[in-house]
Amino acid sequence: MSGGHAPFRILVTGGAGFLGINLVRYLLERGVEVASLDLAPFDYPDCRARIDEHRGDVRDRAAVARAMAGADVVVHAAAALPLYQPRDIWTTDVDGTRSVLDAARELAVDRVIHVSSTAVYGVPDHHPLVEEDRLHGVGPYGEAKVAAEAVCLAARARGQCVSILRPKTFIGPERLGVFALLYRWALEGRNFPVLGRGDNPYQFLDVEDLCQAIWLCATLPRALVNDTFNIGAKVFGSPRSDFQAVLDAAGFGKRVVSLPARPAVLALRALEKLGLSPLYQWIYQTVDKESFVSIEKAERVLGFAPRHANRDALLRNFAWYRENEGRLGAAAGVTHRAPWKEGLLGLARHLF
Repeated sequence: MSGGHAPFRILVTGGAGFLGINLVRYLLERGVEVASLDLAPFDYPDCRARIDEHRGDVRDRAAVARAMAGADVVVHAAAALPLYQPRDIWTTDVDGTRSVLDAARELAVDRVIHVSSTAVYGVPDHHPLVEEDRLHGVGPYGEAKVAAEAVCLAARARGQCVSILRPKTFIGPERLGVFALLYRWALEGRNFPVLGRGDNPYQFLDVEDLCQAIWLCATLPRALVNDTFNIGAKVFGSPRSDFQAVLDAAGFGKRVVSLPARPAVLALRALEKLGLSPLYQWIYQTVDKESFVSIEKAERVLGFAPRHANRDALLRNFAWYRENEGRLGAAAGVTHRAPWKEGLLGLARHLF
């Protein structure tokens, strides 16, 4: 598959996750055989019978090799997210990436697409961010993502084809996590707070557009995709404007309201240390600042053409949440497919 044509079989690590299920559906629509590797069960009735499901850990080389057998492309989307314990974040995101790349080399897989994060840029001092900018991860998750990219670069230097995608925070159907706070408060008819004025440009990404970027890296010639690309929305507003669209859709006439940034950050930092808030350092240190990346390279090299603005992505996600709220239950988790435990923020919502 050194040229540019559709792969026959793709393995998605983290296939039972939020990105995983959206990508699996996207690939099945394009006639690709799909295998999934995940610790969690693949509990989506609409396509469970149409994929080859493997239960296992990306840190387990044998499990990775079994799932990867016969694959032309591996999309490495499995990751331990920021609410996991630091050791699990490092071993999953760094050692797991090494396990996937080593297995791909041994099995002569044509290419690996590594889903990284713009968290590798830390708290930047300029915008837009470009792929050549300094990497400086904040917290265990950001640091692990930087280290995982170094593993990918080492594999690339050994001759493997490794696409590195750095997506902005991506949202869409099946996404919960921290966004469940916004959607729940909106449906309860509450105002929603932002740090500072909330008018800072802030870029998100629709998961369907991320799937498009992954597909381009899976199908275009190796010489084009063996590189690193920022992926984000083309059209985006600010936390104030884009969150307001969700409140407007809820229909209660509520508003986005400002909180003084400095005291709010100090309070959130203390709550995080006490385990009483789901908001981790990278979120509360960046949400009141400009945050956007240049997608010019992906547009120019890959032909990436995002279809959804921030507002569209949030409203698609909100519509899915509204339709499925009754079956989501109250259980909290640490993945993007579960609402995060609100902690004291659950009580604070009564103030809004």
